[in-house]
Amino acid sequence: MTDDLMDVVMSVDGATVSARVRARLLLSDFLREHAAAGGVHVACGHGVCGACTIVVDGVAVRACLMLAVQADGCAVQTIASLPLFEAGGAPEIDGLTRLQRAFRDHHALQCGYCTPGLLVSTAKFLAEFKSPNRAQILDHLNGHLCRCSGYANIIAAIESVLQ
Repeated sequence: MTDDLMDVVMSVDGATVSARVRARLLLSDFLREHAAAGGVHVACGHGVCGACTIVVDGVAVRACLMLAVQADGCAVQTIASLPLFEAGGAPEIDGLTRLQRAFRDHHALQCGYCTPGLLVSTAKFLAEFKSPNRAQILDHLNGHLCRCSGYANIIAAIESVLQ
């Protein structure tokens, strides 16, 4: 009975969101449709591109690989919560966090479609690895596809926040 409706309640970027949803509804669709989380992008639908990366109970996950019912009762953070899990996180006067500013300053984004997931994942990565080396950064980026940037500027942006 995969079309059964289920009640789901979760915290999304600090706000309680509840809805009655199909048991098979993806978390990415729930966030976009019921939590107005437009920064959750879905590109591949298979978890390989990283565009839909969010944080569920402190762990970075792909929202396109998780069902909404699996996040019932969880704390979910999207790009809107970036300042909360980016080290030193409060946005500056321009409204950007250090990581967002580094991406802007190093032209680490082109179309911007992959950027929210990349920022979320990178903020979590940098919170865990305080001083990653180039090999660790490259390994981290293996979980993200960006068709526009060529990665050199993304690497430069990440390395710049380590200084």
